[in-house]
Amino acid sequence: MLTDILTIIQKEMKEMLLQRGSRRAGLLNMLLMVGVFGIFVPLQSTSAWFDSPLFPIMWSWMPVFMTTWMVADAVAGERERHTLETLLASRLSDRAIYLGKLGAAVLYGFGLALTNLLVAAVTVNIIRFSADGLRFYPLDFFLLLLAFTALACGLLAGVGVLISLRAATARQAYQRLSIVLLALWLPLILGMQFLPASWKEALSRLFAGASVSGILLIVSLVLLAIDAALVAAGLARFKRTRLVIE
Repeated sequence: MLTDILTIIQKEMKEMLLQRGSRRAGLLNMLLMVGVFGIFVPLQSTSAWFDSPLFPIMWSWMPVFMTTWMVADAVAGERERHTLETLLASRLSDRAIYLGKLGAAVLYGFGLALTNLLVAAVTVNIIRFSADGLRFYPLDFFLLLLAFTALACGLLAGVGVLISLRAATARQAYQRLSIVLLALWLPLILGMQFLPASWKEALSRLFAGASVSGILLIVSLVLLAIDAALVAAGLARFKRTRLVIE
């Protein structure tokens, strides 16, 4: 089945790169992403990029959101272009198709995030090269950040594919996914604004005394559990008989 999964991943990545016929547009989108979050943003923070772990954590999330259109297109786009029936009529199993589409979205987002982190490290070292030599992220933090980013991509991809299964068009799936993301993030953003000052001070002391790597590990474990549940739900929901009927 691994070969079948890799076949689907190759197909999805090729379609994403081509951007429905325009290879140049796909490459420009990726170069723009790397230029902004791998070069421009790190230049603004300079040496603080390595001194404060919040910078790479915060900006590593941005490429993750680039998976939204890819997962929205996973099933709804195929249905809209009338290629879903052809895919489902192939010898590929339901499990291989689902895992291939999910894996492609995760690899795309994770690949962009990893590229941005590495380009950012090179950018900061070039601009802020000192007698102390080259600098890089602490190894334990870097590995945990990569795990966190991959699991975050899995969360978004898992939710996105489930939404795409129930959408008639890719645009509709994208809009629904955007609403879900807004519903998740808006309460957090607004909630922090309206928290009492005493609560904010307590949270600041809590995070100040905590290990960033420890927090990343806990969050990653929570994301792992959520991702596993989403994959199980997706495998149960992704059945060609139901998709053809719908």
